[in-house]
Amino acid sequence: MTAEAAAPGAGAAHVRARSAGPIPLGPGEPAPWGMARLGRGDGTGLALPVWPDGATPSLLAEYQVAPVAVERSGETRRVLAAALKCCWTDLAADPWPGSPAPVDDVLAAYRALIGRSDDLMRNWAVGALRRLHDSAWLVVADGTVRLGPRCAAWPAASHAQLRELVRRLPGPGEERAAPGVLPVAAEAGHQEGAGVEFPEGVDEDLLGPFDERRRSELVAAFMAVEHAAEPVHEARFPALRDPVLRRVLAEMLRRRGRVLVSAGQAWTSGYADDPGGPGGAAAGAPLGEAERAVLVLVLVHSVAIPRAEGLLPADSWLSPFPAQTEELRRHTRLPIGELEAALRTLRHAGLVAQVKSGEEAGGYVPGPQFHRLTPAARRRLQEELILAAGPHTPLAAAVRARRSRGPLREPAED
Repeated sequence: MTAEAAAPGAGAAHVRARSAGPIPLGPGEPAPWGMARLGRGDGTGLALPVWPDGATPSLLAEYQVAPVAVERSGETRRVLAAALKCCWTDLAADPWPGSPAPVDDVLAAYRALIGRSDDLMRNWAVGALRRLHDSAWLVVADGTVRLGPRCAAWPAASHAQLRELVRRLPGPGEERAAPGVLPVAAEAGHQEGAGVEFPEGVDEDLLGPFDERRRSELVAAFMAVEHAAEPVHEARFPALRDPVLRRVLAEMLRRRGRVLVSAGQAWTSGYADDPGGPGGAAAGAPLGEAERAVLVLVLVHSVAIPRAEGLLPADSWLSPFPAQTEELRRHTRLPIGELEAALRTLRHAGLVAQVKSGEEAGGYVPGPQFHRLTPAARRRLQEELILAAGPHTPLAAAVRARRSRGPLREPAED
């Protein structure tokens, strides 16, 4: 795969897939560069990004780097395992697409797995189903569960281990789930003709010139900056210390609409700054009005107010001062249900984090995604926060006056 083959639109496609999930494809439409095509029986399909050299985020465990945390990760993994037990009915075939299974069967398999059937466990399982659906690991609709497109990204080498896991898991048996979660569909057929087409030689023009050790270092650094919860220190990844390897890593990211973001001697990745390019509107599309409003409230109470009181440095977007839940309720016109749904969406996106505050009920602070802001994005967010927190202040007037003169050209980077 040559550099020319990485078409200009590929970066925008990767950004859309990262922010909104797998990209729908029309009949016969090919997947963008660097993506697998998950074909349906009717000729349509989905495009799912693949990682260089077949690596997966599990590579982080080898370097003892923490990935982004999943809410109630244990329950989420167990519910995914229960869904795999119910949907992977033909163990001689690949897991995806599998067969649809009633939601009640998946919940019954989950109860058989944990050996409990109380309401609390059931509520956690239903929450895990929502999280897995939102992240495309499962598709939950019309009372049925299907394996989501992300299950197609499991490497073929892992299928034998997955088969052994499924054989050991208890099935739903004769146990009946309590009604009322979702209506069970009457019948749904197997996706005939479905399959996965993986691209060949992703980033080969960049990785090919290096020996096996350097190549592995580049792939490890790529997975770390893209999937670690916090910026990773360059001392742990040679590809971040070596300027030559770092330039190659930056090009791998650029093809996906991403850039390297420096935090001293630590590094992460973020969306490119070009507002008309892949990191522009497409990156922010999934958040609705309610989510944006609640995020502003969290930033005002956990960042803007402490900063105005001199408790936070001017450039910090991470805060030890949580916005109390009761404070958020008092300052929003959203119904409680919508507020909680917005906070849940923001937590899952990594934009806010829920913390405890001593003996108090705790609250919300900016999440790990704020590590990924580029300097230009930090300045834009600072201006937006000024306009939101003090629209009639002299600072806000200065921001509006500067914007009316048009955007300033950013200084060129070395």
